[in-house]
Amino acid sequence: MTLAESDAIELLSRGQIEIEGRLVDASNTTLRAEITLDGLTRRCVYKPVRGERPLWDFPDGTLAGREVSAFLVSQATGWDVVPPTILRDGPLGPGALQLWIDEPDDAESLIGFVPAYDVPPGWLPVANARDDDGDAYALAHADDPRLARLAVFDSIINNADRKGGHVLYPATGTIHGVDHGVSFHIENKLRTVLWGWTGKSLIGEAGEVLAKLAAELDGSLGESLEQHLTVTEVQHVRLRVRRLQRSGRFPKPPQDWPAIPWPPV
Repeated sequence: MTLAESDAIELLSRGQIEIEGRLVDASNTTLRAEITLDGLTRRCVYKPVRGERPLWDFPDGTLAGREVSAFLVSQATGWDVVPPTILRDGPLGPGALQLWIDEPDDAESLIGFVPAYDVPPGWLPVANARDDDGDAYALAHADDPRLARLAVFDSIINNADRKGGHVLYPATGTIHGVDHGVSFHIENKLRTVLWGWTGKSLIGEAGEVLAKLAAELDGSLGESLEQHLTVTEVQHVRLRVRRLQRSGRFPKPPQDWPAIPWPPV
């Protein structure tokens, strides 16, 4: 059963957390847990601040707050591209708590490496590559409006790590992005596999969403973000929104920063 967003936030905020184990592929301490409230049990992801690996370009102990900030922006867009996420105390201290998203066994990714000579119809190539045998492949993604929303969202939050594996495909037909700890930097650090729309016009619905964000960033959204980000970082969210409004186009890759994360998928 799918939880309403308000019910999910209530569960994450007040539920009893029981850790199941660690997700070993994550670079920071990332734990899967069960959370229970009033007889309702769901899984969640718990990222304690004390388990964050120091980074040279992000202040220590701020990644959990950036995860929460990404959800707040997602919530304001109305696009539901980030699962419900809050900041609360857990068994290992304060951390980000995010609702676990189940994917069906037959979920089909819309991002990946495909033979360079056989890019699927409706897919957009991003970069060229070769395997160990020298065969040519293309990193590509579907020309899908759900991914386009995510690309706009990543441009707003300045996501430095949009890998293909950070995109989830639940049975509901929606698409969720996860792992937003390295976002909201004041320098342009956009690094993503979703460059297929580079320089093209934004999706039609983006105009209304950006206008809504611009207004809310000067009000309640801006105030909420300032609980997790610096005033300067929130100001740069405003600047990125305005830049997208002025250009009306998907951004181009940065020239002084690796444009694609590694590994990409």
